[in-house]
Amino acid sequence: MRSIWNGNISFGLVSIPIKMYPATEDHSVSFRQVHTKDGGRIRYRKVCELEDKQVDAGDIGKAYEDADGTLIPITDDDLAHLPLPTTRALEIQAFVLAADIDPLQMGDAYYLGANGAAAAKPYALLREALKRSEKVAIAKYAHRGRERLGMLRVVGDAIALHRLLWPDEVRDPVGVAPKEQVTVREAELDLADTLMETLGEVDLHELRDEYHEALEELVAAKMAGATPTAEPGEAPAGAQVVDLMAALRDSVRSARQARGEEAGEAAEEGEAAEAAGEEAREATVHPLRARGKAAAPAKKAPAGRKTAAPAKKSASKGAEKAGGAKTAAGKTAGKSAAGSAAGSAGKTTAKKAAAKKAPAKKQTAAKRAGGRSAS
Repeated sequence: MRSIWNGNISFGLVSIPIKMYPATEDHSVSFRQVHTKDGGRIRYRKVCELEDKQVDAGDIGKAYEDADGTLIPITDDDLAHLPLPTTRALEIQAFVLAADIDPLQMGDAYYLGANGAAAAKPYALLREALKRSEKVAIAKYAHRGRERLGMLRVVGDAIALHRLLWPDEVRDPVGVAPKEQVTVREAELDLADTLMETLGEVDLHELRDEYHEALEELVAAKMAGATPTAEPGEAPAGAQVVDLMAALRDSVRSARQARGEEAGEAAEEGEAAEAAGEEAREATVHPLRARGKAAAPAKKAPAGRKTAAPAKKSASKGAEKAGGAKTAAGKTAGKSAAGSAAGSAGKTTAKKAAAKKAPAKKQTAAKRAGGRSAS
């Protein structure tokens, strides 16, 4: 690695010469701007406004622009003589627990290496002190035109520096959270916990940048003169969640299937979650009904009585009362196919019986009429 900054770590009266190296690297595919009409490269050139010609990098300096547009030159020699101890040093201010650092403050990361053989012993001393204390060091240093805040921690056998934003550079999340007052039910939290446990943990080293790989394949195909044949990616799902419980259940089921777990276990988990979801929805839509169910004691059946009639007796009773307007089979119509069939059968029987009785009634009436006329 090539160092990008040389300085010292100031640890009390101990000075540790160090070199700074970038700890990360960018693997993004770089694109150039081109003229779409003829494919010509679009370039940016640094041009002096007074002379209207391009200037080499060695002839470019720094200047501060005043409010009225006046440019005040600032040289590297001016910056080197700033009356600050952090100009060429990382000044350790304190040692704190890593949990005390807000992740929102963390920025770029660098490795700090010992600069020379004489720096090896104090470098190792600071590293081992950080290890034993299980703390991180907070330091101030000047880099790229401003004083910065940093956090030193041990990574392997090296000391790493994380650039930290100043506390006033982190914005307050006012207006970010939803303004609507919502209530998260226990059933929903239980399903969310189940989903988290199902997804489990992951080894970050196993994760891949699939978009980067697909982009490289696209570039390789274009270079070879081939036409990309890849199907377009799946469209993202809609942002509106109609049924949160259903979405959580489906997520748990999908996660279990992805992990190769048995379908029976997933179905059992889904049924339990569905029952919990039904109770939660019932409590939300009909709170009084839910309270009544919870408060109403269970009814005890009188001694000596049977709690339920046999199915055969119910069917026979329904057949006997088939001629009535309301039958037992008719009451259960719509609830079961058997009730509907019994009701329709009872009505058909009643109609046939009425049809048979009608001619008999006519014959009786005719005989009575004939008897009266004869007398």
